[in-house]
Amino acid sequence: MKTYFLVRDDVPLGLAITAVAHAAAAMILKWLNPDLPKKDPVMIEWLISFKKVVCKVTPEEFEAAKEFPDFIELTESALGGIPTCLVFKPRAEWPERFKYYKLYK
Repeated sequence: MKTYFLVRDDVPLGLAITAVAHAAAAMILKWLNPDLPKKDPVMIEWLISFKKVVCKVTPEEFEAAKEFPDFIELTESALGGIPTCLVFKPRAEWPERFKYYKLYK
């Protein structure tokens, strides 16, 4: 069980770090909201391992990844509101494409 953060490779490093932090907070608020009558069991399971993968992707890869469900898209006002990061709901199995995204180093 892990989650992926995809950051566009044309986003400056400082804003990329901020985008991932915002994405992590957004996913917790959306999928593990304490006000919901029942917390999402997928999120509960993920919190045990807390596995995350942060990848740097081209704008084309970024757009293509949106065909997969259960993601949140973050934008950056300092860059004119362009999309900067996608965070996907944790899952045990990932589409093949995700294995080939470049790790953010």
